[in-house]
Amino acid sequence: MRALRFVDVCAGAGGLALGLEQAGFEPTLLLDNKAVACETLRLNRPGWNVLNTDLRDFDPVEHPESYDVDLLSAGLPRVRSSATRRRTDSDEERELIRATVYLVHAVQPRALLIENVPELVDHPDFEDVRGFVRSELEHLGYRFRWFVLNAADFGVPQERRQGVLVALKSRLFDAFRPPSPTVHEHVTVGQALRDSMASRGWPQADAWAEQAAVVAPTLVGGSENRGGPDLGPTGTKKAWARIGVNAGSLGDEVPGPDFVWNPSLGQDHMVKITNAQAALLQSFPDEWRFAGSKTARYRQIGHASPPPVGRALGLSVREALGE
Repeated sequence: MRALRFVDVCAGAGGLALGLEQAGFEPTLLLDNKAVACETLRLNRPGWNVLNTDLRDFDPVEHPESYDVDLLSAGLPRVRSSATRRRTDSDEERELIRATVYLVHAVQPRALLIENVPELVDHPDFEDVRGFVRSELEHLGYRFRWFVLNAADFGVPQERRQGVLVALKSRLFDAFRPPSPTVHEHVTVGQALRDSMASRGWPQADAWAEQAAVVAPTLVGGSENRGGPDLGPTGTKKAWARIGVNAGSLGDEVPGPDFVWNPSLGQDHMVKITNAQAALLQSFPDEWRFAGSKTARYRQIGHASPPPVGRALGLSVREALGE
């Protein structure tokens, strides 16, 4: 299988890039504006060409390896609707979408892949974004499709809906099909984390896994302006509590042999998810390492695109490219 070349912008911890690698793509350049994310990429793939810079400041003229690639991919920061944005918030997320599309002008990839929130696909709040994308891509000779995928349909033990844009040069577009689900039964939290929970000899691991026979709520990385990590807003925390997980903070280690799990006694008797377990819920391989502090590691994990979804998208794009 010939390796196809791609540039990945806003690469984060590498979830999308890893999935594309599994689909037979080889990165010529990955960039992210966070030094800790770039450190994570280099830890896991020392041979990757990683650039720590803001996409809005990136000039491909200075990086000729970004030209003549098969794919430009972007797992961009989540855009917010007018209902969730405050007047003082910047439009950075929308600016990064525009910067990605402007980069298409210079790079001229055969295909473009953008992953973001599901609302970006059809919510009225984002009609201006979609209109900009439409006018620019049509001007450049691309055809495109918006659609929504659920990571749980691809073996990820998490309810995670992702909005996706795939664009291809017009002559290639008719061959593109969005990826179909790869699993018939969703993987549950208990199935994904049972062995991890039992790894220090916790005798209640099987009982907990039996109660945790549901797909996990969506992991969120949280804001850079917030305090320590937790597993999400109030509604999400309640969903975790129903399977005996204290979602108010992350654990430093999995339960030991003396831990008594009894959610009826309160949060102190619930398990806490560790960073390593959060990575499993995102379907990162066991050997994938994350740089930085506990909070920085969780933010990278929570913001990532699950690799199995990236792999499925990569295979669909690869087929459309005739490879």
